[in-house]
Amino acid sequence: MANPSDLPVSEAHYHQVSQFVGDDVTDVFHGFFGRNGGVSTGIHSSLNCGEGSDDNPGHVTQNRKIVAGAAGAEVSKMLSLYQMHSDKCVTVDQPWLPQDKPKADAMVTDKAGLLLGVLTADCAPVLFHGRKSDGAPVIGAAHAGWRGAFGGVLQSTVGAMQELGAEISSLKACVGPCIGKASYEVDQGFFEEFVKREDEYERFFGAASHEAHYMFDLAGFCAFTLARAGLKHVYIKDLDTYFNEEDFFSYRRTTHRQEDDYGRQISTIMIK
Repeated sequence: MANPSDLPVSEAHYHQVSQFVGDDVTDVFHGFFGRNGGVSTGIHSSLNCGEGSDDNPGHVTQNRKIVAGAAGAEVSKMLSLYQMHSDKCVTVDQPWLPQDKPKADAMVTDKAGLLLGVLTADCAPVLFHGRKSDGAPVIGAAHAGWRGAFGGVLQSTVGAMQELGAEISSLKACVGPCIGKASYEVDQGFFEEFVKREDEYERFFGAASHEAHYMFDLAGFCAFTLARAGLKHVYIKDLDTYFNEEDFFSYRRTTHRQEDDYGRQISTIMIK
């Protein structure tokens, strides 16, 4: 078998939203990468970037090199977090080693060349872009599963960007591929936890085919939360990770099939 480092670099497949940074913006890269264009095989096929997965570590390393190459970044400056479904956001001014990654679920920076990446497999990746009063860019990336979104990770990210000087009026966010409402069935306890906090949250739940169950709109809840935080420009990349097996990994799909493990796609943003 060939050493992963000797394998050819494939074309990484990723999605962008032109309105998110603006058609005329040339100093920021962003990409919501799917599962295609990498070197992993089997259930991790093919662009699995999850260092915590049971995939061949060499394949994961090569996949991350592919992503860094697509973004025009140095692989040593491609950063990800020890994600734990928290509300914690860190401010980044220099790269770290993989073993030193912070325990957090969001990060922001105003430094060029740092490729911020969040890993997902149904949770919502949310990328942020804004400007300081002098026009300099500020960026952010958040991992927003239901627990993190409910717990405040998106508000933490907005606050951290403002602390770096980003003007709230300039902030934009894009909710990337995540599990869709038609695929996200939750139970009565889940529903009650939301509406107990605020009656208005009921709008993000629809009827399910099973009694005392509901279908939850994670992307819509994230967008609503961001609007409440003061963002006037919020975009949703309406792609269901559970339904679209060809293009995305899905933790819930893997769980339903009782598979041993699952891959993680990465969503990235960088100031050039």
